Amino acid sequence: MSSSSPALAQPDLDAGALVLVVGPSGAGKDTLMEAARAGLAGDPRFRFVRRLITRPAMAGAEDHDSCDEAAFTDAEAKGEMALSWRAHGLSYGIPAAELACIAAGGVAIANISRGVIAAAEPLAERVVVINITAPVPVLAQRLAARGRESEADIAARLSREAPLTADRAEIVTIMNDRSVAEAAADLLAVLRGLGGRGA
Repeated sequence: MSSSSPALAQPDLDAGALVLVVGPSGAGKDTLMEAARAGLAGDPRFRFVRRLITRPAMAGAEDHDSCDEAAFTDAEAKGEMALSWRAHGLSYGIPAAELACIAAGGVAIANISRGVIAAAEPLAERVVVINITAPVPVLAQRLAARGRESEADIAARLSREAPLTADRAEIVTIMNDRSVAEAAADLLAVLRGLGGRGA
């Protein structure tokens, strides 16, 4: 964790928590989440939320459930989504069933857009935002290596990053400018520190 990150308050061990993982493109958010998932495999206290996205499953991409826009809109109308948003021409959702473990004292870990933090905060009594990021030159280098955007597009994208804020959630920043093992160890330390009695 960065030295500027606040220490997590001591949790109520009977209370569950919602962890919202955010971060700019190029920060390595998905890589660290996969490392944390592997590190917590078999621990019933933790659930990595499976998102519903209006795109097909792709090799090497996030493991998620897929549907078309009509089915997604129908799920929203039926109240099956705890949280949903649109980005990059796609619809993303967190099914309410994925957060059921929180009531049982578990920790649900969800990958979300920073733009819906405020909408996600009422979903649990205890909410922690984990901001995975890296210095701007590192982000620019990683985005350039993808070959999807021009140098000007990358500069514009990075210049749009605003400071992260939340109304009541705790915010922890993890700088991912080291090895995956080192940054993942910080992420695991935060998650394990949340405790909870699990399902």
